[in-house]
Amino acid sequence: MNNIVAFFAFTLFVSLCQAIELDFCVGDTTLPRGPEGFACKDPANVTTDDFVFTGFRHESFTANLFRSNVTLGFVDNFPALNGLGISMARLDFAVGGVIPVHSHRTSEVIIVTRGSIIAGFIDASNNAFYRRLEVGDVMIFPQAMLHFQINVGRTPATAIVSLNGANPAVQFTTTSLFAGNLPADIAQQITLLSQGEVMRMKRLFGTA
Repeated sequence: MNNIVAFFAFTLFVSLCQAIELDFCVGDTTLPRGPEGFACKDPANVTTDDFVFTGFRHESFTANLFRSNVTLGFVDNFPALNGLGISMARLDFAVGGVIPVHSHRTSEVIIVTRGSIIAGFIDASNNAFYRRLEVGDVMIFPQAMLHFQINVGRTPATAIVSLNGANPAVQFTTTSLFAGNLPADIAQQITLLSQGEVMRMKRLFGTA
């Protein structure tokens, strides 16, 4: 038993030592990404600009099918996040805009900065947790849960989200079913939609 305790204590010590070995590891996106992220950029070439992301300054284009847009601050376009286990995104909604049902590898926190939205998630027992959020309100979406946002106000809306992963990915359920290479007959079988409904969805995404 003492040997097991000693082993875990040593493992924790080693992990802590590795965690503080470098102050930061700005990703070198010119090299392939591994399971733990990008290799570190040469510290001699790191500048203040590497730690600043300006992609959230302006409202994004929302004249699309969902009348919304997501601007990502993930490690691919903000390499300073590499190895830190965090990322962000800006959500812009036109009136009536939605961020359709989707999921990430990570948990997510959302804060509304303009307008009024309904946000929610659905757990593995199919219980829906949703609430109308106003400016300044915060909500959490647990890891991997399906979640969504809808602009229910009379003006455009904006929200900022933070995720506990540098590359949390995003998978939209509707897009996965109808915008990819999944055959229409399989989509029909697994969604219980009619052939006409499936083809209508695929035409919306330009894959019919």
